[in-house]
Amino acid sequence: MSEALVASQAPTADPSAVGASGARQFWRRLRAQRAALVAAAVVALLVLIALAAPLLTAIEGQDPTTYHPALVDSARGGVPVGAFGGIGADHWLGVEPQTGRDLFARLVYGARVSLGVALAATLVQVLIAVVVGVSAALGNRWVDQVLSRITEIIVALPLMIMSLALLAVVPGSFPRPVLVALVIGLIAWGTLAKIVRAQTLTLKQLDYVAAARLSGWGTWRIARRDLLPGLAAPLITYSALLVPANIGVEAALSFLGVGVKPPTPSWGQMLTSADVWYQAAPQYLLLPAGALFVTVLALTVLGDGVRTALDPRAASRLRVGTGRKGEARADATGDTTEPRPDTPGTDLPRSTPGTDLPPSGAPGTDLSRSGAPGTDLPPAGAPASDLPPSSGAADGTKEGTA
Repeated sequence: MSEALVASQAPTADPSAVGASGARQFWRRLRAQRAALVAAAVVALLVLIALAAPLLTAIEGQDPTTYHPALVDSARGGVPVGAFGGIGADHWLGVEPQTGRDLFARLVYGARVSLGVALAATLVQVLIAVVVGVSAALGNRWVDQVLSRITEIIVALPLMIMSLALLAVVPGSFPRPVLVALVIGLIAWGTLAKIVRAQTLTLKQLDYVAAARLSGWGTWRIARRDLLPGLAAPLITYSALLVPANIGVEAALSFLGVGVKPPTPSWGQMLTSADVWYQAAPQYLLLPAGALFVTVLALTVLGDGVRTALDPRAASRLRVGTGRKGEARADATGDTTEPRPDTPGTDLPRSTPGTDLPPSGAPGTDLSRSGAPGTDLPPAGAPASDLPPSSGAADGTKEGTA
């Protein structure tokens, strides 16, 4: 009775404290990866440039749609006038061939379109995948079979061909960036839905979910209160990896002429007409291609870093081969589960009760040379007859001679 009373009065774990501890652990693991921190800084800079595009172009004094025919040489087919594609104080990165539009203004506004379309498409994918995956895992057998077959059909559909078909039949009055984001999101959610379903089936087997079910909670209340927080880590991980993939899809669709239409700037749309100018105006091709490469690379590295930081086994992997520094870091964080790198894991402690050997001079502790246990060695000058026999009875008696 007293034990039950003490257990009932014991303080319970605060969920907010547990969440704060998990957040601190995540940030500590993420800070341990320098490549992920550099990638996060690059992504933050790109997002800041995209958001501040009107301010940056206002400082330059240009806009992305105004033509400057005097800045291109019509006799040479529209090549920009001046060195390095017309770079100067008025045009920081030069001008676009044939049209003379400011290249810096189109590049920063193109960042808004490319990043905005990729993020919007990722949001649509995550929403559909969560609804379909959780419904399939929590529904009955028929619901699971129907939703799983639909998901497999979506996964099997070729993304580029379906996107080309859908974008070609939609009227041109529909906002093109919104349409591209919707098409990518509505076609490419199948793989994420399969991941959500598998993770939900795993979470259903945990004890706290079973306890919530036994307490009388409904299915969707359990999904909202217990399952969705458990799905946060894999969703964040795969969403971070979906964004660069969607940027590449948007650039490919714009390059094929069915994505964002001119005069709206987009990195993929800029590459559509830049392939014939790589000799006369190489910056027109290199700048949008370089921006796409840096963005996709930074988002991919950041997504991999987030995956590693959210992985509960990441700490043990990161400490492999770190030597004394990893040992000191583990000791500072209170992690004593791993053995010291310079000490075998099977060593006995120095002072274990019952295992210490007595001093060498204690009687009855020296072993004989012949291998008989528990026998003392005689003095050096003793006659040979006093030596214990090499083989015989356990009581040390001598054997008779024949």
